[in-house]
Amino acid sequence: MTDLPADIDAKVRASFAQQSMMASLGAEIVTLEPGRVALSAPVQDGFKQQQGFAHAGVTFALGDSAAGYAALSVMPLEVEVMTAEIKINLLAPATGRLIAEGRVLKAGRRLVVVAADVFAELDGTRTHIAALQGTMVPVNL
Repeated sequence: MTDLPADIDAKVRASFAQQSMMASLGAEIVTLEPGRVALSAPVQDGFKQQQGFAHAGVTFALGDSAAGYAALSVMPLEVEVMTAEIKINLLAPATGRLIAEGRVLKAGRRLVVVAADVFAELDGTRTHIAALQGTMVPVNL
């Protein structure tokens, strides 16, 4: 894959830095390429459900953001994106560290179709815990 133009890379990173939700989760950008973004976050005690696993809302938020930033990475500099709709299939409970890998399936002028897979890593084992697919809408600033 080719590198992102410096201005788009800076735009995506600056946008991510503004997300208080991602900061609360302790999330970070792992990879950033045109049409592909991976985010990572630990499963913190404050974000677990009653059985001790990551709350589905954490999984959804990380997957949605990874998909959204993948979309943003292929947009012109003056364009932002917003989620129009996204669905999630929860595949397994999560503990350890979450990794969300977002990708663009098709980038259009009016709609960007995206997907994300979320994995949990614990003790060297990686488990596919969720699959998301949705639509982002480009928004001119």
